Amino acid sequence: MRDTPQSIQVVPRDVLVDQQDVRLADALQNVSNVQPGGTLQGRSETFIIRGFATQTYAIDGVLLNQASNFYTVQRDLADVERIEVLKGPASVLYGRGEPGGLINVVTRQPTLVPSGDLSIQGGSFGFRRVQGSVSSPIPSVEGLAARISFAGQSDPTFRNYGGRDNSRTFVAPAFTWNPSPDTRVSFLGEFTRTDTQYDEGLIARNGRVPLDDIGRYYGEPFSRYNGTANFGLLRIEHDVNENVTLREVFSAQGGAFDLIATRATGLTNNNSIVARRETAVRSAYASIDSQTEMVAKFDLFGLRNTVLVGFEYTNGYRHSYTTQSTGYPSVGFLNPTFGSAVVGTTLQGDLRQNNDLYGLYVQDQVDLGYGLQLLLGVRYDTGTQFYFNRTPTSRAVPPDQELSGTSPRVGLVYRPFDPLTLYASYTTSFKPQTANVLNVSNPAPETGDQIEVGSRLDLTPDLTLSAAAFRITRQNVAATDPANTGFSVITGEQRSQGVEADLAGQILPGWKVIGSIGQLDARITKDTTFTVGNRLVGVPSFSTSLWSTYQFQDGFLRGWTVGGGITYVGRRTGDLNNSYSVGGYAHLDAALFYDFDEHGRFSLNARNLTDRRYIEQPFNQFNNAPGAPLSVLATITAKL
Repeated sequence: MRDTPQSIQVVPRDVLVDQQDVRLADALQNVSNVQPGGTLQGRSETFIIRGFATQTYAIDGVLLNQASNFYTVQRDLADVERIEVLKGPASVLYGRGEPGGLINVVTRQPTLVPSGDLSIQGGSFGFRRVQGSVSSPIPSVEGLAARISFAGQSDPTFRNYGGRDNSRTFVAPAFTWNPSPDTRVSFLGEFTRTDTQYDEGLIARNGRVPLDDIGRYYGEPFSRYNGTANFGLLRIEHDVNENVTLREVFSAQGGAFDLIATRATGLTNNNSIVARRETAVRSAYASIDSQTEMVAKFDLFGLRNTVLVGFEYTNGYRHSYTTQSTGYPSVGFLNPTFGSAVVGTTLQGDLRQNNDLYGLYVQDQVDLGYGLQLLLGVRYDTGTQFYFNRTPTSRAVPPDQELSGTSPRVGLVYRPFDPLTLYASYTTSFKPQTANVLNVSNPAPETGDQIEVGSRLDLTPDLTLSAAAFRITRQNVAATDPANTGFSVITGEQRSQGVEADLAGQILPGWKVIGSIGQLDARITKDTTFTVGNRLVGVPSFSTSLWSTYQFQDGFLRGWTVGGGITYVGRRTGDLNNSYSVGGYAHLDAALFYDFDEHGRFSLNARNLTDRRYIEQPFNQFNNAPGAPLSVLATITAKL
């Protein structure tokens, strides 16, 4: 990472364990200029990186769900070794993606030394969870090891759903095999199933979101969401010699969801009554991805070159069928009541999408000497996209759309002395549209570019401070359709610029810290639907976080660890019209745990100690997710 002209932040597993994070959003609050973008009504997770929303992420370097704009389940952390956040466009190596950055989840690998752990958790509002992982060599095959990670949880939450719990099950088998010193083979499978209440959160009126009752629910008890996701990844690497490595990565993904829900559509009677409608959606997706790469190291004109050449093929398919009712009983804004029955629905949209894409990329990292490293890269994507959303008024099938885009990358790294690294870079992004756009076939692909300068300083061998300044421009952006909830419109151009800093590592033996600070200005710069100059949704001007733990090294307190932290997020606007905003918030967290040598741990974690009421993330007027009140989580872990 030190020779990469890009901000890359890492949340290691020990932070996930110390904080007892069970959501990806909890882990990413440790990274500068990263905010939760909402859970898509409990279906999945979205994030805002450097001002721009991203609705997918990568597992071990492979992007998920190439033909949709969100994953079908929320990410489980049972098999996660660390979480990497690559700031800015990463299209050269990772293909289609958002210009704000990419989240890469790195999983735990099998080991040739037997090991295992089992955790049982219980907490506020009836939260229950069991998770574990077992790793062992396979005696009958030399060099073969296996790991299986698993988790199951039930989460009634603090929201007034009318009796339904949210549940998730997760299983992840993994294998590694080294048939020879020069060859490495690995496999990962992940299987997730979720059953949750469909929840759009709180509603904004008169320019703000009332927080007098954060459990207030405007749906019906029958509203629910069921989702499944399956993922398989095979990686084969072979060292031809000490300078040349060949790599093949193949992945297959599939998933589906169905939901039925009552959704708010407007406010009437002087904003005292919530108009609603019933919506039902069934959706399925499948995709395959193949990456073939060669890494070669050689000297040219007296300069050391590390060249990566790769070819990628991706095919992704999605089918989503949406029906809606023409009317549904309203409820009061302050005192919504349950009891309305399911009614009939009619076709609203029948979306079919197929992406067939090819990518060719090359990157060269040149050691210029005198502490200078030059990075040059380019990627060319081409292919076809079939995108058709059949509606009652639009039934003509469009032809396939030809897609192509070139994504260059250039960067310079300078190390004037060993602990300090300076860098500057220019990067671009390219992504076919995956949003559900009403009455539009084959929308134009999204593009973006970024200029970034930054630094990394090793304050000690165990403590690193990084900082960056950047400016990102994004074109053809999909945004929530203000006239049709659940659909998107393609907007013009958006710009985000800001600065950030991150600190991570160990200050003294036993004293660890991870912290961040960020400032952002993210606005619309060109558009015909929304006002130029409006702020982007969910982006605070200022945010910061700090988490620290101290493990007592000796004496009668040996084995005990105390920890705590604070997260602050500033005021954010709730829609691109800037018609309302949600206030900033700060919440305090604390932890206390005791390690039974190497045999296990007991931990007690408390979140939001001051019981602050706040909106974790706005999405639109009728969809604002409240943050959880004061909650406590107890965990007992046994290690093998």
